[in-house]
Amino acid sequence: MYRSHTCGEISLKDKGQEVQLSGWVQKIRNKGFMVWVDLRDRYGITQLIFDEERSSTDLMERAGKLGREFVIQVTGEVIERESKNPNIPTGEIEILVSQLEILNTSRTPPFTIEEETDGGEDLRMKYRYLDIRRNPVKNKLVFRHKVGMQVRNYLSQASFIEVETPYLIKSTPEGARDFVVPSRMNEGQFYALPQSPQTFKQLLMVGGMDKYFQIVKCFRDEDLRADRQPEFTQIDCEMAFVEQEDILNIFEGLTRHLLKEINGVDISDFPRMTYAEAMEKYGNDKPDIRFGMEFANLNEQAKNKGFNVFDQQELVVGIAVPGAASYTRKEIDKLIEWVKRPQIGANGLVWVKFNQDGSLKSSVDKFYSSEDLQGWAKETGAKAGDLILVMAGDKDKTRTQLSALRMHLGNELGLRNPEEFAPLWVLDFPLLEWDEETQRYHAMHHPFTSPKKEDIPLLETNPGEVRANAYDLVLNGNEIGGGSIRIHDKKTQSKMFDYLGFTEEEAKEQFGFLMEAFQYGAPPHGGIAFGFDRLVAILGGQETIRDFIAFPKNNAGRDVMIDAPAKLDEDQLNELHLQVKL
Repeated sequence: MYRSHTCGEISLKDKGQEVQLSGWVQKIRNKGFMVWVDLRDRYGITQLIFDEERSSTDLMERAGKLGREFVIQVTGEVIERESKNPNIPTGEIEILVSQLEILNTSRTPPFTIEEETDGGEDLRMKYRYLDIRRNPVKNKLVFRHKVGMQVRNYLSQASFIEVETPYLIKSTPEGARDFVVPSRMNEGQFYALPQSPQTFKQLLMVGGMDKYFQIVKCFRDEDLRADRQPEFTQIDCEMAFVEQEDILNIFEGLTRHLLKEINGVDISDFPRMTYAEAMEKYGNDKPDIRFGMEFANLNEQAKNKGFNVFDQQELVVGIAVPGAASYTRKEIDKLIEWVKRPQIGANGLVWVKFNQDGSLKSSVDKFYSSEDLQGWAKETGAKAGDLILVMAGDKDKTRTQLSALRMHLGNELGLRNPEEFAPLWVLDFPLLEWDEETQRYHAMHHPFTSPKKEDIPLLETNPGEVRANAYDLVLNGNEIGGGSIRIHDKKTQSKMFDYLGFTEEEAKEQFGFLMEAFQYGAPPHGGIAFGFDRLVAILGGQETIRDFIAFPKNNAGRDVMIDAPAKLDEDQLNELHLQVKL
């Protein structure tokens, strides 16, 4: 036995008891006649004491040779500390060591393993196994485990069955690029890693499983923007004999359960908003509704006044920034430069200060009267002390740009409180979206999403207006889950493949197995998938997922710790019948 207790559980009630502890040396304070060692394991820190009056000379010498991150085992008596530390659970006691065994030595770590470290992100990712020893990372992994357990508890009690699906599957066009895996036994043929278990969970519904879930790895070979990872984890769920309302109710329940059990927060209201409304009011399909600054269409108030910058544009749109009329010209210029960055791509920004005395001052006073600007204030809901910011241009592009500015200001003004939670259902997404590059429609979600029944006739006349029976769950401005009611009959699914540009042969080659399954009594079904990494991060008060993943990749998709991806040697390439072309 290496330990009788962990380093986080001993207290004054154990005074006088002999204990065994094992762990890593966190810190050493050597006064010559007395040595203190902070011993750390996953559960906490316990202070050890060696002193020349009560410890042998040999023990003192060996204690003096300990280094940071040495792995040691000690036996000793629990005694009361003279100088107590109220900041840790074991701060009232220390261990008077009688036996010391060095289980392993350690090189000096490349960064300090403390709450606050001197290691940069790249260095800590290279030595991730050391970073995990730090409480901020360790606690996030423990937190992730707790969320996962609550998910499993809730879904299991709701009669869901966890079923594993394969990782080696067939490459299918689902949007992003697949990671492919060569098959040695099947020359010239490849598996793909799943972007999601989509077809398998539908097949489980055909198989009568009724309620399925899985906390599962998914893989997408896409550019890693916006804090994404090439491999990520989903809470994947599917249900048979359900309509949209059934799914929304079940997974509102899951979200409430997690917020209550993990964060101690009661949420009763899950507002709903159509995709069209979200785009019009907030400029994106995952709005953060914890704060206002809703968009106001200013076409009627701002166009045809002689200001060509607005007159020639499809959309003039503005927001009222609360309390920001006090911004200096330098601060406003900084915002203008921010929206002009290549990442945003705006041409500029018009501003109006609604001063506390009721007067209005703007960057376009030459073109607009005070009465005109009062109309802008009315439309944006601006009050005295607010700052109105206006952008103009192509409708979709301008809304996206203003949305980015709104979120930036929300962060700057402290309006995005991580301890406040605001869920939102976004419904009625477009079924199809037009791709200029390929000059054809693509499924906005995936090819198995069913259209709204009342919109099916539009597939023939105006496919871009067809709404999907699809839904996203948004939490604090992040999409945490998305799903749809599926197509469950071969005739409708074949028609969908036609609209997506698949030939009959292509549809059969890619999805013939699913189409065949639909001929054997497929039930009506639908589901949802939660982004588990993102969900855990938001529940943990953050939006960056990387620290909640044990071994993440960097922005280039590399694991710098194990140096992957890496080249294969010639023998492996030959065995797989592969040739590398650079």
